[in-house]
Amino acid sequence: MELLDTIPSLITTKKTTTEIALQVFDTLDCVEVAFMLGRWQGFGLHTNHPMDGLLEAAHWYGKEFVNSELVHPLLFLDKQGTIFKVASNLTLMNWGLKYPVLKSQSLQPLLLVSNFLLKTEKSQARLRMMDYRGKVSATMIYDYLPINDAFRKIDDNTVLGLMDFKNSPQPFFFVLKRA
Repeated sequence: MELLDTIPSLITTKKTTTEIALQVFDTLDCVEVAFMLGRWQGFGLHTNHPMDGLLEAAHWYGKEFVNSELVHPLLFLDKQGTIFKVASNLTLMNWGLKYPVLKSQSLQPLLLVSNFLLKTEKSQARLRMMDYRGKVSATMIYDYLPINDAFRKIDDNTVLGLMDFKNSPQPFFFVLKRA
């Protein structure tokens, strides 16, 4: 079986290893900034990363790329299913990496409240073409976090994202589908 043949299974199970996710990522085509424009719905690809399940527990919806300078990387859903934008926060990010208990069902209300308190309309990132792992592709650069999200094309409406966080030894993977 070819590596690219594993993609439907990865998307269905939302689970793989970091090694396989990196191999798939490296095989995929690059995308231009214009390709990324619009709203995308996402989910984490579990690779035994400390963030596995954290975004879902916090009701993460996805990302929105208005243009190369106006990016909302953290869209979440409230209890009524309304999408709202959240400001990035390094302290919460580090807590999420250090304390897996934040993913527990009982603490989800706390995550919802913290997201609501960080509500914003201000752009939190930008898009640039950058070299990552030997290929130049659209990359989202957070304004206030030491994080870059590199994107590779699965198909015309789906990308594999790789979060490169300076404080994390392993990348976090996620999938975005055009909304």
